[in-house]
Amino acid sequence: MKKIMVYIFVIALALLATWYFYPGKKLPVGTIIDKLVVYKSKHKMEAYANGSLVKTYTIALGFSPNGHKQFEGDGRTPEGTYTINARNAKSAYHKNLGVSYPNAADRTYAETQGKSPGGDIKIHGLRNGRGYIGKFHQWKDWTHGCIAVTNAEIDELFASVKEDAVIEILK
Repeated sequence: MKKIMVYIFVIALALLATWYFYPGKKLPVGTIIDKLVVYKSKHKMEAYANGSLVKTYTIALGFSPNGHKQFEGDGRTPEGTYTINARNAKSAYHKNLGVSYPNAADRTYAETQGKSPGGDIKIHGLRNGRGYIGKFHQWKDWTHGCIAVTNAEIDELFASVKEDAVIEILK
């Protein structure tokens, strides 16, 4: 019985290592992504070029992902249609793409509640110095409202997502 448990453990470890190190499908060279669609409930983000799906990413979200972001510090990832409005190659999280949250409606709602809507919502990689976490980051929602991918994936997105690309964030 003990021997069987050791075999099961070794096989499980081998499968986990294979999943961790197996490289994902790469975007074709020269792909220009003009739209991203995030499905929060599925923890997936789809990338589109000229209306065609080119890649799907598994993502992590804000630590309290259910519902639309309303206030600074609520841990939620926004829902709605925004644009990619910035890029930063020297951020605290490897690289990032800025999301245009908050929009006018987000700001107005927060003001009526006497609160700040928050901001600095990004698509980003892992915290600098922690890239070794890799795909394991997907096992838990850990950001403060951002959308997280691996460092290799943000490198790819950083190079391919056009400025002012649309990002739809759905439940």
